[in-house]
Amino acid sequence: MMRILVVDDDVKLCEVLKRGLEENAYAVDCVHDGDSGVNYAETDSYDLIILDIMLPGKDGLSICQELRSKKIGTPIIMLTARDTVEDRVRGLDTGADDYLIKPFAFTELLARMRALLRRDSPSKSPELAAGELVINTNTREVYWKKSLIHLTTKEYTILEYLMRNQGAVVTRTMIESHAWDYDLDSISNLVDVYIRRIRQKIDPEQGKQIIRTVRGAGYKLAVQ
Repeated sequence: MMRILVVDDDVKLCEVLKRGLEENAYAVDCVHDGDSGVNYAETDSYDLIILDIMLPGKDGLSICQELRSKKIGTPIIMLTARDTVEDRVRGLDTGADDYLIKPFAFTELLARMRALLRRDSPSKSPELAAGELVINTNTREVYWKKSLIHLTTKEYTILEYLMRNQGAVVTRTMIESHAWDYDLDSISNLVDVYIRRIRQKIDPEQGKQIIRTVRGAGYKLAVQ
């Protein structure tokens, strides 16, 4: 599961992007000014940043320059209403990876995000595999023993995160921080509930579990 930071002072646009991205199994944090954008980008780990140029406080160009000077290489897509070649060149020269002019189609944003995330991935393939469990991250289809498994958005988000960390122990806190945003109140045992649901869908007969409980730590997705 990928974690996205959106920095834009247009609150309504942020709400639309957040809802749309979460429906596509991304975890999203939104902030509305430049200083908060820098703080979030420096203190948390994001897979991609969507950054508006015109912001209260630090503008997007300054933020991008600052992050790159601090060796933060998170892919950045800049959003702006400026459509001149010079403006696009300035954005790319400060360290942005892509440039999208407002207004834009949400499907185009998703396509550009996927392209950047693939570029930074060790594998260019959209498929993640663990034994007979296969995920297509483009279509969000999940197959177990070649049969299509239907997961909810949250179930898919958690399973993809486990797949991307295959073989490693993933704590409940790590899952929480990637699958839910900062506005979530106490989530108690929700992680355990979702893991149980995923297990039931992948292996209804509860045979050899591919998602293993690591007592006192969390979970590990392992084939053997």
